[in-house]
Amino acid sequence: MVLVTPDGQLLGRLAPFAVASPWWPDVEPIVRHVHDRLGLSVTILRMLEAETHRTAGGHVTYVAETAQTVVVEPWTGDLDDHPLRQTWARPGGPAADLKWSAAVLSEQALHLEGPPRQMKSWNLSSLWRLPITGGQAWLKVVPPFLANEGSLLTRLAEVAGHAVPRLLGRDEARSLMADVPGEDLFEASGSMLLRMVTLLVDLQRAWLGRVEELVELGLPDWRAPTLTEAIARVVERTAPELGVGERRALGGFVEGLDARFEAIAECALPDTLVHGDFHPGNLRSDGTSLVLLDWGDSGVGHPLLDRAAFLDRIPAEAVASATGHWDRAWREAIPGCDPSRAAGLLDPVAAARQAVIYRRFLDAIEPSEYPYHRSDPALWLRRAARLVQGSGQPSA
Repeated sequence: MVLVTPDGQLLGRLAPFAVASPWWPDVEPIVRHVHDRLGLSVTILRMLEAETHRTAGGHVTYVAETAQTVVVEPWTGDLDDHPLRQTWARPGGPAADLKWSAAVLSEQALHLEGPPRQMKSWNLSSLWRLPITGGQAWLKVVPPFLANEGSLLTRLAEVAGHAVPRLLGRDEARSLMADVPGEDLFEASGSMLLRMVTLLVDLQRAWLGRVEELVELGLPDWRAPTLTEAIARVVERTAPELGVGERRALGGFVEGLDARFEAIAECALPDTLVHGDFHPGNLRSDGTSLVLLDWGDSGVGHPLLDRAAFLDRIPAEAVASATGHWDRAWREAIPGCDPSRAAGLLDPVAAARQAVIYRRFLDAIEPSEYPYHRSDPALWLRRAARLVQGSGQPSA
């Protein structure tokens, strides 16, 4: 950990130490360790370097700020500024975010009842838990390219307020949200998984015929023409990282995208709201309510683009039940549609869309944080290539 003052002056570094959580963005245990072992209050600003290209484990160096006097080891590395550095990754940035949130709370006769706790910090978000009068609130700050989340939550509250986090306030990339009671549902099974699918389909049905409103909010456009172009670009840019067979499969896939999207359109499911990261861990329940979190990755496109990620993260024995429930929900909503065929045609498209998203992230973050996402475009394009090769259908 390299330490700086709140005005950015280099102090030095702490001796290396180990923490229990392997996940790089999970900074709460890091902050807690430094406080408990050294009596030092720090705020993590950003990751400086990592020895691997994954998001967990290994040796990682962070930059953190502290206002306390501390004895540290000398450090002579590079802390030069970068134009793509996020606001919360700069000295004083988190303090400005917390000051804003305190003002929002005060306007609503709510007040901090203890010190804010930094929970997560990386190139895609800064997350703080704020103990307040009668409970807690959550401060989330995101990059400009994800800043549509706050405006989307405002609109979603109009159609399904109980199903999404309640905003206490927002200011461009900042969102202050009320606490969502209950537990995250990473380990959900059985009927709870079917409830999740129902919730998503109901939300997507509410936006049928209204997608231009979502585009005006700044959501990415993943409809056929735009997504076709984006996939072609990411395949071209990532080609050097792929094998000969993968490049061949993806070349045919790209050439056949127009025909594939025509076949998908024949299945009669219109474009609508896409959550973008729909999986059980992004839902929370207290046993009665069910709330869908983390709308920063949302966009406009085919509703079944949300299907693959969900099915990947549920028990294998639950996939058939979830798939059948999903199909029935859409057939009831749109009689005569064919969600099963559409999902099969979309499988490689959904994988390629993930490559597009991660390429977008890489293009918008500073190089020191590339390790979070560097391998992801190639990883998802390899999956798309396997799906094309194993589909038994011509790619063009």
